[in-house]
Amino acid sequence: MPDQLPFAFDVPTVSELTLNIKSLLEKNFRDILVEGEISNVNESRNGHYYFTVKDDNAQLPCVMWRSTAARMETSLRDGQQVVLGGDIQVYAPHGRYQMIVSLVQQAGIGKLQQKFEELKQKLEKEGLFDAAFKKPLPSYPFRVGVITSSTGAAFHDIYSTFEQRWPVANLYLHHSSVQGLNAAGELTTALSYFAAQTNPVDLIIIGRGGGSLEELWPFNEEIVARAIFECPIPVVSAVGHEVDYSISDFVADARAATPTQAVVISTPDLNELRYLIDDYTNSLENSIQQKIQHYRDYVHRLAHSHALLVVQEKLKFHSGMIQNMTRQLQNQMKQTLFEQKSKLQQIKERLEFKSPANTLTRQHQKNEQLRERLTGRFERLVHKKSDQLKQLTGALQLHNPKAPLEKGFTRVLQSNKWVRSKNKLDPKQAFLIEWEDGVMPIK
Repeated sequence: MPDQLPFAFDVPTVSELTLNIKSLLEKNFRDILVEGEISNVNESRNGHYYFTVKDDNAQLPCVMWRSTAARMETSLRDGQQVVLGGDIQVYAPHGRYQMIVSLVQQAGIGKLQQKFEELKQKLEKEGLFDAAFKKPLPSYPFRVGVITSSTGAAFHDIYSTFEQRWPVANLYLHHSSVQGLNAAGELTTALSYFAAQTNPVDLIIIGRGGGSLEELWPFNEEIVARAIFECPIPVVSAVGHEVDYSISDFVADARAATPTQAVVISTPDLNELRYLIDDYTNSLENSIQQKIQHYRDYVHRLAHSHALLVVQEKLKFHSGMIQNMTRQLQNQMKQTLFEQKSKLQQIKERLEFKSPANTLTRQHQKNEQLRERLTGRFERLVHKKSDQLKQLTGALQLHNPKAPLEKGFTRVLQSNKWVRSKNKLDPKQAFLIEWEDGVMPIK
């Protein structure tokens, strides 16, 4: 066969291929429903049920464990038309897939079930169930809002599970009825409350324990579904005891079969984190130790390598040259300093010989003589100017127009002029009589 392609080196084994198929199916076919006819019912000695559910064109192997059968109190028989709920599981040794059944109900839709299906189809067409709109759950939620009845067992289960798995979280309970006519409105109000907070919670868990379709109906109301879809905070729907489904399960960002499971899927396990941190710490420590040893060996090899020995010899040679040059430089510096000191001494002697001290003394005496002459001239000038000032003050006082007033005389003013003669006074006009201490108008 010359045209046959050679086998690749990464061809998986049967176990590897089966493991991939198992992972793919079990991850994507969880909490599914299927309707069909039961056949080939076989109860094992351990109480487990093995049977097949089929229709006209296909069949599906099923297993229902003894604990599930005892809890449901269901008697399986060939020919029953049922709706089954559960997970797909791959049994690797036989290379077959089968359904692990957790729900068995008689087929048939009542009024509420029909309404449920109609609303489910409506919302599904609008895209409310699309995975593209589902928000990821926070990896480490520290503030968790819980919407359920404050008197029900659901909150107790949630609280106790948080205490076991993730006790660092703070729970904020918003009470709401979980069944009855008012429940849908209260659930919607609680969602709006958490969404409107300035410091919002990281996650919301909404749900209750199991019950009949009528009891769970508030979680199938359209207003509740739309409130969950529009909530900006990731929402986990936890309605029912494993086998119960509601519209809120499809709209929410994640669905949990029970309130306890809601905590499990939305929080890390603190103990697992501790183990993980220990593993990381040990791994990091081992890695660091390995690197230290690696570089220690590397340095040891370098220290004993021929190349390093050659470098050391060159360093010794150049070190000797540097020492010789240092000694030469020191001797040269000493000689230069000695010569400079000699020159400075000669300059000092010449400066002392030509000292300006005598010149400064003569100049000081000359300055003293000039100061005395200047002081005498200044005093004579001041005396002369003082006499001139007295003469001018006396002359000014003789010509002072206020002098007669100061002696008790008066003066007549008319039109702001001094009337010096009787003939120059106009008796028809007003005039002023001025004394030393003021004036008086005469009309």
